[in-house]
Amino acid sequence: MVNRKTAPRGIRNNNPLNIRIGNVWLGEVQCPTDPDFEQFISMAYGIRAAFVLLRRYIKHYHRTTIPAVIVAWAPASENNVTAYCNTIYKLTGFSADTQLIFEDDAQMIILVDAMIVHECGEHVSLDAIKRGYKMA
Repeated sequence: MVNRKTAPRGIRNNNPLNIRIGNVWLGEVQCPTDPDFEQFISMAYGIRAAFVLLRRYIKHYHRTTIPAVIVAWAPASENNVTAYCNTIYKLTGFSADTQLIFEDDAQMIILVDAMIVHECGEHVSLDAIKRGYKMA
């Protein structure tokens, strides 16, 4: 069982991709306590929100490579974009030129798993990632 007090913020918030407050999301908690990041009622809802954003990045904004997604997801003003991309390459086997296709569920699941590891330093349930993808 996760120790909610010592777990990374993204895990405590059921928001393992650390989505900042700014949208109204399905599955948000009613009385949030984090002033900066979204909080969700379950991990699957937090991951669902991440997949909704990824779909928008890929399909609407045509950010179809890892660097294009990460520079928007985790801007250099707050993150080491190169380190973030390198984590994804290492954990997924993808390259900077890999074309991201939102409809490729296997590709999206491995991508989000790697992003969660970079954001939180640990994996979450693969089942929660799969449910989040299906819910998106």
